[in-house]
Amino acid sequence: MMQALSLPVPTAVGSIDEYIQAVNRIPLLDEKRERELALRLRDDDDIDAARELVMSHLRLVVAIARGYLGYGLPHADLIQEGNIGLMKAVKRFDPTRGVRLVSFAIHWIKAEIHEYIVRNWRLVKIATTKAQRKLFFNLRSLKTSTGTLNRDEVQAMATHLGVKPEEVVEMETRLSGRDMPLEGSGDDEDESFAPIAYLPDPGAEPSEALEQAEQARLYDSGLRDALASLDDRSRDIVRRRWLVEDKSATLHELAAEYGVSAERIRQIEARAMQKMRGLIAA
Repeated sequence: MMQALSLPVPTAVGSIDEYIQAVNRIPLLDEKRERELALRLRDDDDIDAARELVMSHLRLVVAIARGYLGYGLPHADLIQEGNIGLMKAVKRFDPTRGVRLVSFAIHWIKAEIHEYIVRNWRLVKIATTKAQRKLFFNLRSLKTSTGTLNRDEVQAMATHLGVKPEEVVEMETRLSGRDMPLEGSGDDEDESFAPIAYLPDPGAEPSEALEQAEQARLYDSGLRDALASLDDRSRDIVRRRWLVEDKSATLHELAAEYGVSAERIRQIEARAMQKMRGLIAA
């Protein structure tokens, strides 16, 4: 039912401001109107009531998504994922419990954005446990300075979040890491650190060089074979979501092109990636 909703979506980076202005012009609902719409949705499966509930809370998604811009992911994608969480919240909302939709929806919106960040941000690959995820999403906000945490701060944060002190230190180390040019960045050799100078000579171990080259060849061959095993639609979705260097397509862009929902595109993508991983591993 919720997939039938037609929502405005930011389709490109340049349209983000226009999208935000558009959703901010949508009027908010008072408690009486919200309850009326929610009852119509629950009792009569009224799609128009669902649409009005979702549209009136799109500005909430924008506000929440803005708080996750520090993870380096596109603002448009964060908003789109949050919108999916909002629609899930509207579908499950019970107006008889005495809670406003805005309070109920916050959990669903954040949960959907969290899952998106965990799937896509390279540093979050370590956040595989509940404790690590809690650390990842709270460490930055709990730090009172930009410097490294001292022992007392580590212990206080570990106690507050219910994790081990060493987990706090490990997560802080990973989050504070940055990219460094192999050649160094300074003009003065005494002041410039060049990591490339400390790498082993690849010519020293010909067998290792051959092994690495063979592994790269097998991986490239496996990737091509895995892509070839997909149907045309799945192959196009994977290629445009993950293998395009300049600008990857968003879920909603592909959904509009194929005439399906963004959730359907996500399902196709997930199944295709699972199939590819199995073939490449084999």
